[in-house]
Amino acid sequence: MERSIEIGRPGALNARGFTLIELMIVISIIGILATLAVPSYQSSLIKARETVLRQDLFTMRELLDHHRADHGKYPSNLEGLVVAGYLRSLPKDPFTSSSTTWQEIIEPTEGGIFDVYSGSDLVGTTGTAYNQW
Repeated sequence: MERSIEIGRPGALNARGFTLIELMIVISIIGILATLAVPSYQSSLIKARETVLRQDLFTMRELLDHHRADHGKYPSNLEGLVVAGYLRSLPKDPFTSSSTTWQEIIEPTEGGIFDVYSGSDLVGTTGTAYNQW
């Protein structure tokens, strides 16, 4: 049996793996990409919350009108929509994360809730406060 001994180049053992500089470059590129992506991600989250708020306000306002058409009066509070079966539960305000912070607007002549606004005092991407939508 003849054994052949292969003589490699002097730095052959270091050729496997990455150098510290290569790792630092990759980490730097990942960091740069992350700093570019985070603001875009946060902006899309805000726009999604605004869309949910618009839809919730539209739905609740429409159901308040349906309640008045069916019962001849507006409900005394938003829970009245749940009790009457128009909603399964009150939606959470996407900016306050609570279903109890909705601003209920009372109809001056008949009484009862005829409009609803967000309880958030933040300003939306349109420049209008959410509690004025």
